[in-house]
Amino acid sequence: MNQTNPVKRIALFGSTGSIGTQALEVIGAHPDKFSVEVLTCGGNDELLIEQALKFNPNIVVVGEEQKYTRVKEALASTDVKVFCGEKALEDVAGMDCYDLMLAAIVGYAGLKPTLRAIKSGKAIALANKETLVVAGDIIMQTAVENRVPVIPVDSEHSAIFQCLVGEMRNPIDKVILTASGGPFLGRKPNYLVNVKREHALQHPNWTMGAKISIDSATLMNKGLEMIEARWLFNLAPHQIEVLVHPQSIIHSMVQFQDGSIKAQMGLPDMKLPIQYALAFPKRVPNDYPRCEFKKIKNLTFEEPDLRTFRNLALAMEALEKGGNLACVMNAANEIAVYAFLRNRIGFLDMTDVIEKTMQKVNFIEKPTLEEYFESDGEARNYAADIIKL
Repeated sequence: MNQTNPVKRIALFGSTGSIGTQALEVIGAHPDKFSVEVLTCGGNDELLIEQALKFNPNIVVVGEEQKYTRVKEALASTDVKVFCGEKALEDVAGMDCYDLMLAAIVGYAGLKPTLRAIKSGKAIALANKETLVVAGDIIMQTAVENRVPVIPVDSEHSAIFQCLVGEMRNPIDKVILTASGGPFLGRKPNYLVNVKREHALQHPNWTMGAKISIDSATLMNKGLEMIEARWLFNLAPHQIEVLVHPQSIIHSMVQFQDGSIKAQMGLPDMKLPIQYALAFPKRVPNDYPRCEFKKIKNLTFEEPDLRTFRNLALAMEALEKGGNLACVMNAANEIAVYAFLRNRIGFLDMTDVIEKTMQKVNFIEKPTLEEYFESDGEARNYAADIIKL
């Protein structure tokens, strides 16, 4: 960031999703602190055009190439440069027109642009957990080599990050990731077998996109977060614990070697961790609702039900074993969720697809980046074959 210009220039990769739209609310509320330099989307060209006309970025990228002409024509009267396609996403990520990338592209598709930005020395506000699930060792090593800060946006990892400010010399005993339990907390398999798409999308506490809402309902989201925490905070698998906390007031906790526990708390609102990541190391005032403890009757905690929500158990297995197993699991999960959202398979079938794929694809203990890409492709193909997509 230019020292004479206090405005931080943001590249928002995945601007039309849930995180992207909320990030633009944060940026729009603080025009003296942030400017939008890059906006990208997959295929939601209509919303991308609307955002570009409002925020006047330097560059927009639409992932689906057939949408390029419509975006180009809609922005013809502006100075906005329009690009399209997967390669353009990577190329723009490597440009020197911004200070911080908000990596909010959903799923595996966010990996390559994020890696390119890190290699270009750009600070990362990471909302795409799959990037670290797929290739966390390579991503974090590359960030260290390029002296690039990776600031988490996920509410749980933001909470841990905030708890660790000022504690860098104090060893962590463990981190405790809290989970709401999703819409099916306390339910058993005989209920879940009949669950439909619309039920699984109804999260009790958070407003999220379709993919992450389904992951939350299956508890896969918490498994992905465990793997993400491993790489973000350089932890061993045994140092990462999950507790179900239905009220979603405590976003996560850190226990230090003396037994002291720090927790970060607040109402469930993703705009707060987004704002924290964009403005770090400063805290910026806002008018978001405050947490009033006198109105909170209780805060409860329980262990997750691993027998019913087996996706979390599979993720724990991938965390423990390492190698390319988390990459394979993530790929199979993306295919399974895609199929469930299109009513091609049942809710519990998703776990079966993931488990079979994890057993089938060859395990690689120390994969290269190319081997991660190959494992991802192989896992997607195998999972799609099982479902007959």
